[in-house]
Amino acid sequence: MKLFATIFALLFVQLTFAQAYSGAGDVKFQVGANFQNNGTGIMGSLDFGVGENISLGVASTYLLGIDKVRDLDGNEKPFAEFKDRFDFRGRFNANLGNVINVDPNFDVYPGLYVSLKNFGGHLGVRYFFTSGFGVFTEFSVPFAKYNTDTLTPAEKLHNQFAVNLGASFNI
Repeated sequence: MKLFATIFALLFVQLTFAQAYSGAGDVKFQVGANFQNNGTGIMGSLDFGVGENISLGVASTYLLGIDKVRDLDGNEKPFAEFKDRFDFRGRFNANLGNVINVDPNFDVYPGLYVSLKNFGGHLGVRYFFTSGFGVFTEFSVPFAKYNTDTLTPAEKLHNQFAVNLGASFNI
């Protein structure tokens, strides 16, 4: 019984030390849903801590819920091809959880990204319930689009305000 109580106490103490960002060497994997005008999809990101408050990473999004349009023959087809549905980003985050100091399990991370479609910024928030599992939300907006012509509806995908919601994991 004493062994069981000791193991339980150690596990409980470990769970209370969940931390949203721990600095250099920290690795976060996030997976979730992406919401934007005319499409919803899945997203994933992987961030590597390179400093006390800095992380670098990659993110990708693929849109699944694409509206359909009718072609000249009357057939329905998605208005966006694979190249319009997919986006890949390199990103920089400034992890400010320990600066704001709300809770050790809470992190706010504004950042910049360079993608296949544009250059932009994001603001993310994550909260860890245990040392390995948490939730996150991100808001992103493009600052400069690579295509400066008038965009077609398909080209507007990933070139607009988007929201991501999902789960975050310590690796």
